[in-house]
Amino acid sequence: MLELAEIDGGTRLRLRVKPGARKNGILGVHDGALRVGVTAAPEKGKANRAVLSVLADVLGLAPSDLKILSGRTSSTKTVRAPLSPSAIRGKLASLIGD
Repeated sequence: MLELAEIDGGTRLRLRVKPGARKNGILGVHDGALRVGVTAAPEKGKANRAVLSVLADVLGLAPSDLKILSGRTSSTKTVRAPLSPSAIRGKLASLIGD
């Protein structure tokens, strides 16, 4: 089950990123973290930008609305989205079956 934490001004969610994937998209949930695959390589912030783009597209936001709180150089990241946990669950429900 996807773990979401309500924080000031939105929701904190953990991501597990797979750079160099075959395609961009949501891959499911593992250990409470949302798995995101991106085709971009993990160099010079390319994968981070791709992750924010994929997540923003799914959540109906602009990439600039999302903020990486931790994990900029790691495959495990924490991101803040300016939506409630229930809104995020609703937007991801068809993709992750949560």
